[in-house]
This record gives sequence, structure tokens and C-alpha cells, in this order.
Amino acid sequence: MIQKRKLKRNCINFEGSVYKPIGVPMKSIDVQILTKEEITAIYYADYIGIKQTEAAEKMSISQPSFSRELNTAHKKIADAIFQGKALQFASWPSEDSDV
Repeated sequence: MIQKRKLKRNCINFEGSVYKPIGVPMKSIDVQILTKEEITAIYYADYIGIKQTEAAEKMSISQPSFSRELNTAHKKIADAIFQGKALQFASWPSEDSDV
């Protein structure tokens, strides 16, 4: 059984909202949403350059969870770049739905 995601995660405060291709109106392109956790994982791993174990501790999550967040963020960013989509940065923490 899969555990529910912790709602209390330590994420950075990111002030951005949307990054999109120049000259393309928002209403005419698809949007890829990055969660706060994914933005934080990118920040720690790619921008700051700290190890996953240390970054996971800062976020109060396990290293495998951090790795999943980072991998998901990389896939979403690559999809947005190569498919010409906008990246929207969520300002709320993600939470699992009851399935």
C-alpha cells in the first residue's frame, strides 16, 4: 500500500508564477504545473548543488521521495521546453487525493 504524502514539507518560497514561450498567448498553449516540492527539489539539486540526502533532510522527506520529486520535475520541464508548453509554478503544496 502506498503511503499518503506528508502535507508538512519544508519548501522554498518561490515568487514566480509562469514561464512561457515568447510571443505565444497563454490561452493558446498547454500548461505544465510544477508543485512547490518539485520547485524545491530543482532548487536544491540543480541550483544550489547539494546532495540528495542533504536536500531531503532540509525538506523533511526521505531521499527516495526527494529523488522522485526531482525526476518528475525534470520530466515536466523537458516536456514544457520541447513541446512548447508554459510552466506554471504552484504556490500551494501538493497533496495526494483519496483514491
